[in-house]
Amino acid sequence: MNTNPLRFGDIEVPLGQRRDVDLLVSESYSSHPVLIPITVWRALEPGPTVFVTAAVHGDELNGTGIVRELLLNPPFDLAKGSLILVPVVNMLGLERHQRYLPDRRDLNRSFPGDISGSLARRFAHAFFEGIVKQSDYGIDLHTAAIRRTNYPNIRADLSDPEVKRLALAFRSEIVVKGKGPKGSFRRAACAAGCPTVILEAGEVWKIEPTVVEFGVRGISNVLIELHMIDGISKQPDYQLAIDTTKWIRADFGGILQFHVSPGDIVEAGQEVATNSDLRGKEQRVICSPVGGIVIGMTTLPVVTPGDPVCHVAVARKDLDNVRRARERTGTSNLHERLRDDLSTSFSITEHSEKGASGDR
Repeated sequence: MNTNPLRFGDIEVPLGQRRDVDLLVSESYSSHPVLIPITVWRALEPGPTVFVTAAVHGDELNGTGIVRELLLNPPFDLAKGSLILVPVVNMLGLERHQRYLPDRRDLNRSFPGDISGSLARRFAHAFFEGIVKQSDYGIDLHTAAIRRTNYPNIRADLSDPEVKRLALAFRSEIVVKGKGPKGSFRRAACAAGCPTVILEAGEVWKIEPTVVEFGVRGISNVLIELHMIDGISKQPDYQLAIDTTKWIRADFGGILQFHVSPGDIVEAGQEVATNSDLRGKEQRVICSPVGGIVIGMTTLPVVTPGDPVCHVAVARKDLDNVRRARERTGTSNLHERLRDDLSTSFSITEHSEKGASGDR
């Protein structure tokens, strides 16, 4: 529990203060400083320091919406510890509406960075030293890549007890196990002794209200678990820890008509989309080879052979329990509202219960 001031350049933030600061991470082409706006919120009582970061990829704005909601309409009073709230990490990407930095490198493959490296690695080093090295836990907020959407899920290295504690405390229905790619922010933070998880939810270039609601609820649940705020965690209808995910891909080019939505349960052999030519003829049905829950979908209705169509979190024996849990809660809960909101980017029609395995 850190009782010392948190330091950002020449600025110190002691316990009991809330202060806006700017973290210097680079310089622009015009030699002006590149600054990341940060809000540091510290309770009077000591406790853990938790960072919440968004837009490590500059076009992923749902996390920015979540952090802004925490800043503008905080649903809690901070009783212990400190929050470091970062609405946008990749300022250079944000200004160009792009995922990457101007040197075309992925900031989320550049951590923990290098003070003498490329633009991306220097940027990563400055941010890592300024934020992670002062934190005890971290939550990093992401969306799907361009032309895709994700049903909200937490991704975490569940082999680490403190990471697992954080991941399960978020109370997301789906937790996908894994350390993350080499050079990713959360993997580097965990390796540095700061247990960190990521939330994947929604699309790029959007701030989706139900995703914001889901993120704020989950972060609040984590802070309750860490005894930083008072309250009772909002429990999910179910919770699955997933070892394996699978992208279902098109075998033929054409235009898709979808039969499932993000968050839907699919059985092995179930139709997920119909693929037809430009005249609507020569239909082929794409079926899921596995049972599970849809955690990602393309939002682009045209495909070529090999293009991803649907991302499934593979689950077998637990699907009946998930189905019963959803039936108990009805259609007015956050899951159904998320499903409806995330489905607005494509047209969905009913499908038969079973289809052939693969394209036909």
